[in-house]
Amino acid sequence: MEKTMSEFLPTEVMNSSRDVFHRLKTVIGSRIKGKDEVIDNILICLAAGGHALIEDLPGVGKTTLAYCLAKAMHSDFKRIQFTSDLLPTDVTGVSVYDEKEKSFIFKKGPIFSNIVLADEINRATPKTQSSLLEVMDHGRVSIDGETHVVGDPFIVLATQNPVDYEGTFPLPESQMDRFLMRLQMGYPSQENELQILASENSNYNDLDFGDPVSREDIVRVRSTVANVYVENSVLEYILGIITATRTETEFKAGISVRGCLALKTAAQARALYLGRDFVLPEDVESVSSATLSHRLNLRRPSSDAIEERRLVEGIVSRILAVVPQPK
Repeated sequence: MEKTMSEFLPTEVMNSSRDVFHRLKTVIGSRIKGKDEVIDNILICLAAGGHALIEDLPGVGKTTLAYCLAKAMHSDFKRIQFTSDLLPTDVTGVSVYDEKEKSFIFKKGPIFSNIVLADEINRATPKTQSSLLEVMDHGRVSIDGETHVVGDPFIVLATQNPVDYEGTFPLPESQMDRFLMRLQMGYPSQENELQILASENSNYNDLDFGDPVSREDIVRVRSTVANVYVENSVLEYILGIITATRTETEFKAGISVRGCLALKTAAQARALYLGRDFVLPEDVESVSSATLSHRLNLRRPSSDAIEERRLVEGIVSRILAVVPQPK
């Protein structure tokens, strides 16, 4: 694929996008130590207009990561603690009767924000979980026959604990399919954890990253991702991976059309993130596990959630090793 930079996108557009990514990664990385890959994938999700499910133990920096992203973008941030008694209207909002106006007025819920942290999302009931389906898919909420747009940019960062499933409601496939990627934070290395211990223990509200990027910058980058070129041979490579998941006997079902499109978009976002206006097979391979594994279920599920995740990721890796890459 012999393409020169900016053959498909103007040089100023490429430089502007690269600058936005660089500034975001720099300021977030100054707070989140030793997690470059996680930061990369979060920014790829942001650029692709997708949402991320961060599946890991409590206290490893998931909330800090979400808050740093909001601060770095100078955007609105809301945290929703999902519990078994949380109602859909607690998330989306509710219409209340105004005695003075003699009419119903819509009171926006916490979902109306640029960055929403859905903490322990699987502790809420399926009914409450389903309140996120429309807003994660279309960026809007329908209440009492009226549609309310949440704004742009909009990204949901959801967390769930893969170990303690007591008192939880596992996310249905339709909900999992709304997340572009599933990520894991993991423990920091000893060196990075020592830096964390030595640093000042400041509150979230004390974080100040100046003014690195604006919301308009993010919106512009998002509109650029769709114009990143994908050659037919790379499209066929993507389809080959998707088809392999559908014929894999260990999976209940393969990747849906939504998942196929998600893989393409994630690859486009990664290419732009790395300063290219065209997708290489390595872009597809790099984002495949994070983009596909949470959309796949084993025919014989394991009782250990972490083990099942590893088994699924192992099968995806095996598929990537078998499906030939285009030259």
